[in-house]
Amino acid sequence: MLRSIAASKSFAVALSKTGPRAMSTSTIVPQVQDVPCSKLGGRYTVTLIPGDGVGQEIAAAVKTIFRATNVPVDWEQFDVSGYTSTDDTLFKRSVESLRRNKVGLKGILYTPVSSLDHSSFNVTIRKDLDMYASLVLCKNIPGYPTRHKGVDFAIIRENTEGEYSGLEHQSYPGVVESLKVITRAGSERIARFAFDFALRNNRKKVTCIHKANIMKLADGLFLKTCREVAKEYANSGIKFDDMIVDNASMQLVSRPQQFDVMVMPNLYGNIVSNVGAGLVGGPGIIPGCNIGREYAMFEPGCRHVGRDIQGQNTANPSAMILSSIMMLHHLGLHDHASKIANAVSKTILNGAVKTRDMGGSNSTTDFVFDVISNL
Repeated sequence: MLRSIAASKSFAVALSKTGPRAMSTSTIVPQVQDVPCSKLGGRYTVTLIPGDGVGQEIAAAVKTIFRATNVPVDWEQFDVSGYTSTDDTLFKRSVESLRRNKVGLKGILYTPVSSLDHSSFNVTIRKDLDMYASLVLCKNIPGYPTRHKGVDFAIIRENTEGEYSGLEHQSYPGVVESLKVITRAGSERIARFAFDFALRNNRKKVTCIHKANIMKLADGLFLKTCREVAKEYANSGIKFDDMIVDNASMQLVSRPQQFDVMVMPNLYGNIVSNVGAGLVGGPGIIPGCNIGREYAMFEPGCRHVGRDIQGQNTANPSAMILSSIMMLHHLGLHDHASKIANAVSKTILNGAVKTRDMGGSNSTTDFVFDVISNL
């Protein structure tokens, strides 16, 4: 399975450059997993889906910074939108591009609430390409004051099962049944991913989040499987515990420093990642990615399209930039990743340029230019 990843040569090299758990790019955007990618003539081809809302603005921010840093990445861009399902040809082309390139950078696509015939493009692309692991990083960033200090945890979410299986039907008028699917195979591979991530990034504890006291079969299987996998890592020094999801939500907002790596089924991960974003400053600074055996897609960790500020040039591009740095580490472009990460950290720490969500009045463009000046 994934256990061999922990001792991979690429990780050892990256770790020697950055150091474990220091305030560096390895902490903000750590090593995840080795997945193939498309490379030709020393340059990488990456699929880019800017997304809805502020997607075009924050994607443009990444492209501008990459050009300024001479990052050897060429984009295949697809302006897919979730606001319409009348023609999904462009979406299918974007999925084929990701199949070909193996690596993508993506903004968030809108999913309508009331349209029954419109499935979520975000969920579809993760399931079609079996990107089973979602990783969201919640960490205090110097220069961005928040209520809680010392927050630094990773949320690992199973991406393909659970309540997002999409199996719903009306069994009788006024009666709807929605099936939650949990499998041992799916639970085992996400549990292994969590422990391997902990090993690769010098983390000390993995916490399984569940509701096995009520959903005794489904969440009971998830918890049982995580416990069995934890036994295989007993000699690694990584501690394991578990917590019921409602208690975990309270613990997150009262004492988030107790968490290190959290692993959980699909829906809980969606909710907990939003709580985590609120703890460290909001959706504008949370990086994330989706990983499978063959494909990797990097996107902001808190899945908000920001439609209310679309086109106003006020969005904080940090989450998209940090996600792209995560992608550069994945591609092995560690020097470029470190250079951009240090520039972003310097911009936030200096505090001279702040977007509205950071308590300032600067534009997205101002933020990008300040990052470039710090390269």
